[in-house]
Formats: sequence, C-alpha cells, structure tokens
Amino acid sequence: MKKVKQFVGKFRANEKGYGFVTLEDSNNEVFIAEKNTNSSLNGDTVAVELFKLKENDKNIEGRIIKVLKRDKREIIGTFQKSRNFGFVVPDDRKINTDIFISKKHYGKAKNNQKVVVEIIKYPTKGKNAEGIIREIIGNRDEAGVDMMSVIKQYELPYEFPAEIEEELKYIDDEIDKNDVKNRVDFRDKEIFTIDGEDAKDLDDAISIEKYDNGNYLLGVHIADVSHYVKEGSLLNKEAIERGTSVYMFDRVIPMLPTKLSNGICSLNQGVDRFTLSIIMEINNKGKVISSKVCKGIINVTRRMTYTNVTKILENSDEKVCEEYKNYADKFKTMEELAKILKQKRLDNGYLDLDLPESKITLNDEGIAIDVKKYDVTIANEIIEQFMLTANEQIAEKFCALSAPFIYRVHEVPDMDKVKELNKFLYNLGYKIKTSKNGVTSKAFANVLDEIKGKDEEKVISNLILRTLKLARYEDENQGHFGIASKYYCHFTSPIRRYPDLFIHRVISKYLSSNYDIDEKIREKFLGQAKKYAKSSSEREKIATTAEREAEDIKKAEYMQDKIGNIYEGIISSITQFGIFVELDNTIEGMIRFENLGNDYYIYNEEDKTLIGEHTKETLKIGQKITIQVIEADKYTRRISFTRYKQSE
Repeated sequence: MKKVKQFVGKFRANEKGYGFVTLEDSNNEVFIAEKNTNSSLNGDTVAVELFKLKENDKNIEGRIIKVLKRDKREIIGTFQKSRNFGFVVPDDRKINTDIFISKKHYGKAKNNQKVVVEIIKYPTKGKNAEGIIREIIGNRDEAGVDMMSVIKQYELPYEFPAEIEEELKYIDDEIDKNDVKNRVDFRDKEIFTIDGEDAKDLDDAISIEKYDNGNYLLGVHIADVSHYVKEGSLLNKEAIERGTSVYMFDRVIPMLPTKLSNGICSLNQGVDRFTLSIIMEINNKGKVISSKVCKGIINVTRRMTYTNVTKILENSDEKVCEEYKNYADKFKTMEELAKILKQKRLDNGYLDLDLPESKITLNDEGIAIDVKKYDVTIANEIIEQFMLTANEQIAEKFCALSAPFIYRVHEVPDMDKVKELNKFLYNLGYKIKTSKNGVTSKAFANVLDEIKGKDEEKVISNLILRTLKLARYEDENQGHFGIASKYYCHFTSPIRRYPDLFIHRVISKYLSSNYDIDEKIREKFLGQAKKYAKSSSEREKIATTAEREAEDIKKAEYMQDKIGNIYEGIISSITQFGIFVELDNTIEGMIRFENLGNDYYIYNEEDKTLIGEHTKETLKIGQKITIQVIEADKYTRRISFTRYKQSE
C-alpha cells in the first residue's frame, strides 16, 4: 500500500472493532481496521495516516496514529462486580472496552446497576480503560432506568436550570391585550388544531374556506413563540443549546419549559393566542395564487385529534360524527385540498416513501406491552400537506428577499450510491433513470409508483431512503430533493425546533420594519443563521439517535417474552454474516447463517443474495420468510431469529 498523507478527523467506531474516520472539511471517510484503531474510542478526534487500497479506488484505508481529543469523559453502563474489583460494560456498543473499576472507586455500586463512570485512564494497547463511578442511576430492571440511561448517555438536558424558572415568573399566563391592536384578528374564524391524542404542545392550527370560483383560502396559524422567547434571554440561550425537543414514549425532553410549550405558546382550545400566520389562496390545481404573512391572534374553535377527524371523514363513528356535525364540511374541504396538494407534489416528483413508524405502548411501569405500525390517516395527510405548503411559501418569500434565514436542505444523492441502488433494482426489473446531468426526484418517484402495493415495496422504499442524503439545516437555500421543492424551511414547529423559532424572529423583524430591515440587524441575523443552522443540525442528529436507541430498547423488551413464537416477515437486508428480517409490527431481528437451515449459503455481494450450496435456494431482499424468535435482550438491544420450517 502506498502512504499518502496525514489528516485529522472524527472516529466512528463499529461494535465489531473496526471503524471509520470522517475527515475534517470533507465528506470522505477512511476505513480503520481493528488493529489500526490505536485504542481510539467512538467520537474521538484523531490524526490518521491514509493509504489507497488500489490505484484509482475511492475506498481509502488508514491507521490512527494519535488521539488528539477524547470525545467523552463520562460513560453510561452496567456495573459488574467481583470480589476485589469491578467492570462497567458500556451501553454504547461502539465503545469496545469494558472499564476497570478498582474497589476504592466503585463506592456503593451494586451488581447490575446502571451507573455513570468517569474515565481516569483511557485504554492503551492490551489494557482496559479505568474509571471511577460518579453516579448510580438505578437497578437495570427498575422502572424508567433504561430511558434515564439513554438520557444520560446522550447528555440530554432533562431539567431546566433554576435561573430559567426565575425568568419564567415574568411571563404571563395570558396574552398581553396591549399587543392585540398590532395583529390581524382571526378570532371570528373557525380554527382547528389536529394532533395526536396525547399531544400537549400544540403549535399549529388551520382555517379553511372555499370560494365560489373553486379556489381555497388556507390559513396556517403557528404559535408566536418568539414573542415570548426574546433574543438575549436565558430561555433563548437554553433553546439554542437544546436545539430540539426529544420524544421518548412516556416522557418528553422539551426545548422549552412546560409553562410555554403546554401553556401560553400552545394553541389550546377556547383561549386567545398570538400567532405568526400565513394566509394562502390556492387554486384547484394546487397552485398558490397569493399569500400573506402576518402577526395574528386566534381562538381555537375545537381541539381535534387525527382519530376523530378520520372518523368524521370516513363516517365511521356515529357518536363522533354527531358531536362535530357543525364542522364536518370544514374537514371535508380540508381533505379535498390536501388531496389536490399531494397530487401536485407527486406530479413534481415528491418521494412518497410510505415507511411506517412504530407505535410502542408502555404500561404504568414503563414496560413495552405492544408494538405495531403507526396508522397514518387522512387526517395526518391533511396536516402534512398544509404544513409542507406553508413551509415552502415562507422559504420562497424570504429567499426572494435575500433575508438572513435557516433553510431545510436535502441535496441530490451521490451518483455512486444511485448506481449501487440500480445494481440491486436491476434484478427486480426496476431502474432509477439518470442522465449526464444527474438524477431527478421524479426518477425516484416513478420507481416508487411502480412498486406500490407489491411485496417488494417496503424493502425498496427502505433502500431508496438509505440512498438519499440526510436533510440538514443551512443558511443558504439549496432546495429539498425528497419533497421536490426548490424552496423549503421549517416554520411550523417553533415550540419544538430552534430553526423555526429563529426564522420566526427574522420574519417578525421584517414585518415590524415593513420589510425595510436595518443593515446592521441583517448582518447580525446572517451570522446567527449560519451558527444556529450548524448547531441545530448537530442537536437533531443526537436527538434522532437517542430516540432510535430508546425504540430499540423497548422493541427488544417487548420481544423478551416472545421467545419461541413463530412469525412471518420479509428479508429486509442481507449481509456477510446473516440476514435481517422485519416483522409486520416493524420489529427487526437477525438470522445468523448457522440458523438458516442445513445448507451452506454463499453471499453474493453484487446483488445482495444468498445461494444455498447444495439446494441452490436463493434468498433475496423482499422475500417472505417464516421465523422463530430465539433471543431478545433489551440490555444489548439484540433480537435474533432462526428460520422456521414446518417440517421441523
């Protein structure tokens, strides 16, 4: 191998020992074999020496020559006690070292307790890390300890500082009537919130009318959070640091304190609330003819749920239909417009991936008692289409003004990844069409349309999702590939996302200055937009990882008493060490090769299939397969299956 150069980057470990270094100021990733990790831990900043694997090969291998900065000082794990010493087994499976704890350093910690351990000596070749137990979270089987361990692992700020509580005392529980004269009064309009049954932070409401000419007047009214969270306040500083709310089943780690998120900022039924509203006239083809942004005041007519709106539209519950009969026409008009807007999006290349989310139900002790697909209803679709439209209009308006702004950006996927996807799709008779100019979202949408209702739909949708880039926040508009929009931002959830709150502040400044903003203020906002876009993207990644980790724990917990049960699933992916099978309830488990049957299976990397050496049976992604559960462990987040055959 030919030595190239030394670079600096962040090490991303794999639980199997190897890892990758993402180079600074570059999207390039360097493969690091286990023997070349030099005792680096997941997240460490390292100096890496690079090697080309082959001439003109894009895959680069390297070795870590020095750890420049350790990512974590404290680690969460399970304490394992011996007579004279102990070990902490990290919850993060990417940390490939147990942490040695001498007797004098484990205090009152007991066997199988979840703990916070401070590393006092980092691992060296042949030696484990050493640490001191700083906090006992609780017995690992104790209610809530699993979720608190995730909170601690990702350093989520689950309490607000005392000084924030002090600042909240100066915020009233009712609106300031002196400010009403500066707002458009929508209190005579029929306005609705539509959310899940358990939602308490209601930050969006809608109003709708239909004109005689067939056009619609859609109002999207968003909580005016920036009216209460002032620039320079401790509340604002805390919101920046949190970046987003984190949702973990029976608990929420909110971006804003409850007094705001569930109180004065929440668009609760029957009370006056301040909003930032966008009123749009839309024709019967889904085109926005005109729109106006304004500061508003509303009084929500009814707080609706997705379930009840769906029952009304499907006429499936006599009692619910009777209760809301005065508003049924409004909901029907909403449905009508939502379908028009969605069709327009689909025509433009909107990627309707239709990947079901999991709905996990916990009992009073916080234990998972049910896991199933989250039902997406027409009511969910109404809200999604209306919010997408509002976000697009706001982004386009303020991009045209060259305003300092935070946009939601989703770039065109890498062509190399598209080619890889096409290799797989070719075997199923599909293809993402490309040209010398690249690829369009319409090309992806056409394949999604072809696979609708077919056995392979879910698997191909998942593979397409993996091919796409991750969306992020940027201070420059670059469009959104996934929803086929030239302009897109996050405007509609300022209670739970900081970018929405920030652009509300910018919009409010433009409105109050009649769109003639002072250059000094503009420059200040420009700097903030760049800074907050970066920090919000980082906080979003952490929140998403923590939420997924919590979901994996609860799925494994749910399956722990299902050992021996038989289910039908589909092969969701095939690797060199086994196949992953997803059940209808969204739970995924792995079948190792030795549990596939009596044959020896050969892995074909080109088309991601397995071929039985003797039987010549081919196993491929998307294929149905019957499995039996053989392992489920919430502590390792591992679910394992074996292939089940009736003859057995």
